[in-house]
Amino acid sequence: MQRRTFMTLAAVPLLAQDRSRPATEIPVDVLHDKIRGGFLGQLIGDLNGLAHEMKYIAEPGDVREYTPALPDGGWTDDDTDIEWPYILEIERSRTLLLSPETIAAIWKKHINRGIWCSHLYLRQLMDLGIEPPLTGRAEINPWAEFNLSGQFVSESWGLISPGMPQTAARIGTHYTHVSVDGEAIQSAQMVTAMIATAFLTSDMQTILDAGAAAMDPKSVLSRIMSDVRRWYGENPRDWRATRRLTKEKYSRYGGQDMRDRNGVWLNGASTISALLYGDGDFLQTVRSAFNFGWDADNNAAASGAVLGVLKGYRWLTSQGWNIKDRYRNTSRDEVPEDETIASYSDRLIALADLNIGERGGSRSASRYRILVEKPANIEPLADPARQSAALRAQWKSAVEAGVMAGQTAQERARAAYLAICLDLAPALGREHAEAWSRALGALRGFPRVLQVMFYEAPFPAGDRIRERATAAGLAKPAAGIQL
Repeated sequence: MQRRTFMTLAAVPLLAQDRSRPATEIPVDVLHDKIRGGFLGQLIGDLNGLAHEMKYIAEPGDVREYTPALPDGGWTDDDTDIEWPYILEIERSRTLLLSPETIAAIWKKHINRGIWCSHLYLRQLMDLGIEPPLTGRAEINPWAEFNLSGQFVSESWGLISPGMPQTAARIGTHYTHVSVDGEAIQSAQMVTAMIATAFLTSDMQTILDAGAAAMDPKSVLSRIMSDVRRWYGENPRDWRATRRLTKEKYSRYGGQDMRDRNGVWLNGASTISALLYGDGDFLQTVRSAFNFGWDADNNAAASGAVLGVLKGYRWLTSQGWNIKDRYRNTSRDEVPEDETIASYSDRLIALADLNIGERGGSRSASRYRILVEKPANIEPLADPARQSAALRAQWKSAVEAGVMAGQTAQERARAAYLAICLDLAPALGREHAEAWSRALGALRGFPRVLQVMFYEAPFPAGDRIRERATAAGLAKPAAGIQL
């Protein structure tokens, strides 16, 4: 029942090689230094930013002094460790776009704790046998349309795509569609394109232009990019004014809903602002991301990755900061226990070599030759109503077959869940009452799925799923199941 839809993810190829594109050459040691710098910058922003995460909502922060430090090295946080198992498998298989089945297997084997929001929800869907990209469709996963993971599961794909922003965005959307949809996919394209472009220029306006070009101009995020750049132009020495204007226009739930904390809009604006007010200075950029607030660690990680590429690893490690070369595993199952920041960076370099070669570039002993891409929007914003209708039409027969003739409890439970989400349950309950009752019984056998449906799914999409589930005959379970 799964394969026919999952092919929509696997069948999207990377850009075909186009040798008419302009080429650039970068010394091997320079490119490696920038990749290493980008990862270290991301890691510093992420882990130093945890102290500021969700602390500054109504008002900005007031961090005035800041010295980067990782005295115990880095450790697994979801800003870097969701990509880590993907990177390990890509390196092993030498396949840049892993199949949906492989991605689901990676999650089941490696990613079972230290996850929240959309990631926590989709992991339970995988127990039903639902695989990407369905796990990240807004109709199926109620977090998908606004969750920030479009940004924080993206940096690596920019780092392995130097000078190739379209390729970076295509790889980024491939992996972020596991958890997000809609506006959040525009965020993934923005971040990956900016990082890829930072390998070729130090001009921040050019880097931001790349992020702007990577987004659908109809998206809210595209308007945010324009607004923030205009507000910066009007207030180049007053970041608080830009933060206030951002909050007034794009904080829509009084800071109480997750969209005003973990959503792509405010945090996308914060990342753009940090790059502008950072004025090309690493410390000032990361500190600006802290002070703009909201989900600050993610914004500091994305902006820190851009500045890390610009500054390079040698510069970052020459500043006298207390940084230990270690990447400690605290949350992922069956992954290397001896990883370091340097060895993680080596994996990114290996993937960059593969990616550059597949896109028509090459590497000699001393230099890379890269076919440069112009930034562009490779996935426009979908119309929600049309997408929902198409998804419902695409799955209707398979869902009905799963309810009527599913051979296993998992097949019947999966069909019941999809029927509820796609509003197919009322007809199935009327026309096939006995089979529908059996399918609901199978779904009750997955208590972790029920827990995220009834207790973890956010307003308003979560309310819609809960209302449909209750109307279909699924009672609200007792709370308290450990996820």
